[in-house]
Amino acid sequence: MYWDAKIVKPLPDYRLYVEIEDGRRGVFDMKPYLDRGVFRELRDEHYFNQVGILFGAVTWPHEQDIAPETLIEEMVPVDAMPDNALQADASS
Repeated sequence: MYWDAKIVKPLPDYRLYVEIEDGRRGVFDMKPYLDRGVFRELRDEHYFNQVGILFGAVTWPHEQDIAPETLIEEMVPVDAMPDNALQADASS
């Protein structure tokens, strides 16, 4: 579908770079979710960096996921980000 995630990359500080099928790109901040239920496991940076996509949703190996609608609603468009905000974590 046009709102599905097609690319996801982990960034420093528990953020995700996301590209949506319709061409939108942005950064999604996972920090507000890290103290909630199944998302607590994502506080482990090694595990957080195992992020991927399954059926258009951003997912992790133990079945945590973020729905595409949530990504679109809460991500900050890349155009609104400072130039250095997308630098990848050197440890990944």
